[in-house]
Amino acid sequence: MSIVILLIPIAIILVSIAIWAFFWSVNSGQFDDLESPAHSILYDDDDELIPSDARRSDKPADHQRNG
Repeated sequence: MSIVILLIPIAIILVSIAIWAFFWSVNSGQFDDLESPAHSILYDDDDELIPSDARRSDKPADHQRNG
């Protein structure tokens, strides 16, 4: 029973830290834009990693070359 006397204040301290962290993150703008990070994975920002001879825009298509 004496452990409850120790655990209750620790639980109150942890809950108060969690509430403070939540309100701090809301006030600092962490939850302002939830859509852009999900869509940013779809953007092609790795063009410089593709070798120039493997890019589609550098080679003409076969049906255009043959007429």
